[in-house]
Amino acid sequence: MNRYSVPVRLIGRTVRVMLHASELVVYDGREEVARHERLIARNGSRLELDHYLEALIRKPGALPGAAALDQARAAGRFTPMHDAWWEAAVKAHGERDGTRALIEVLLLSRHLPHEHLVTGLAAALKTGALTADAVALEARRAADADTGPEEPPQPASTTSQTAIASLPAAVRANCHPTSGLCPPSPPYDQLLRLRRPDHPTP
Repeated sequence: MNRYSVPVRLIGRTVRVMLHASELVVYDGREEVARHERLIARNGSRLELDHYLEALIRKPGALPGAAALDQARAAGRFTPMHDAWWEAAVKAHGERDGTRALIEVLLLSRHLPHEHLVTGLAAALKTGALTADAVALEARRAADADTGPEEPPQPASTTSQTAIASLPAAVRANCHPTSGLCPPSPPYDQLLRLRRPDHPTP
């Protein structure tokens, strides 16, 4: 007694629906194609804006009045930053092309995290770069900044001063005095350090 969206490519196809206590999952064969929070009341709808993008990019004029857009706004997935960028894109490119540029940005969310995409929108809007490619570039920069540079791996032969003091004298004599780099201890020397006090070495 409710409506749930699926990707537009499935129009005319029969799908399999699994009902759970709190969610509804849709499969096309064995592939999961949609997952929605289950509605309790009747005659409601759960519409995912992403499911309509391939159709909307051909008919961008349908986006402003789309019920799926209203639900995306209510859920916080379509943010005020999306609206601000959209408004600027329409002023720069016209209603049709500006809306199509926004839909191209929305398609990026399939490959980029939501928070990075919003950051990319903000950065692109600030510089006046009102294309999906510019937003993608800024979003990837935000992702790289979140990741941060990896710490260089420590050399396997670096040994702390405490560890150096515990090495056999023959090995310790070959350690560099400042860098702490030591040649690897022979396995026999390592076993000597682990011997029990009541079992002296022959």
